Parts: sequence; structure tokens; C-alpha cells
Amino acid sequence: QLQVVESGGGLVQPGGSLRLSCVVSGGTLDVSAVGWFRRAPGKDREAIACISTVDGSTYYTEVAKGRFTISTDNAKNTAYLQMNTLDPEDAAVYSCAVDPRLRMPCLSPWGYDSWGQGTQVTVTS
Repeated sequence: QLQVVESGGGLVQPGGSLRLSCVVSGGTLDVSAVGWFRRAPGKDREAIACISTVDGSTYYTEVAKGRFTISTDNAKNTAYLQMNTLDPEDAAVYSCAVDPRLRMPCLSPWGYDSWGQGTQVTVTS
């Protein structure tokens, strides 16, 4: 199992931005799928975005398109989720997952081997 640690969550006002980080140890992101998911209290887990580090192809769900951007810095073994125009409905625990086997489709949670503990995002005025 890879070790996955998220950071960057916190309290922001509506319309604000956050950049979440996902640091991976025990391997590299050179040939991987990386996904971001979220879960709010009382709700099911939602997929947000994923990326193939082989060619940089990105995939987004409807809630992410136009607001969130997934990226990686392979030299730092780190993935990011840039979140703009945040809404109170975005409040949740955000988790990063890594699949070193690059099993597709990457928006499904079932293909991921390693998960972080999550970072809390709160959006309120």
C-alpha cells in the first residue's frame, strides 16, 4: 500500500478558493491514476475528478467541471485539487486515492488501492 496524506482543507467563505494537496510516499505517480472524492455527513461518497499520470488526461464529474482542476507534480509525488468558487454545498471531507496499476475508469472508487484519511473543507460566512 502507498501512503497518502491530504492537506489544505479549512474554512473558507462562499466564493473562495482552496488548493488541496495529496502527498504520496512508498512509490511514485509516474504511472498512476489519482482521484479526488468527497463525502458529506449523511451523504454518499461522490467522485470529483481523476487524472492519468501517463498522459495527463483528466476526467471530471458535473460538480467539478468549470470550478475544480486536478493536477500532479510527479517530481514531488504530489497531486492537487484546485477548488474555486466554493459553495456551502461543497463542505465535506475530501479524500485522495491512488491506483498504481492505472485501472480505468478512474472515476470509480473501486479501482483504488490506497486512500488518505481526508481533509475537512468547510464553506461558510
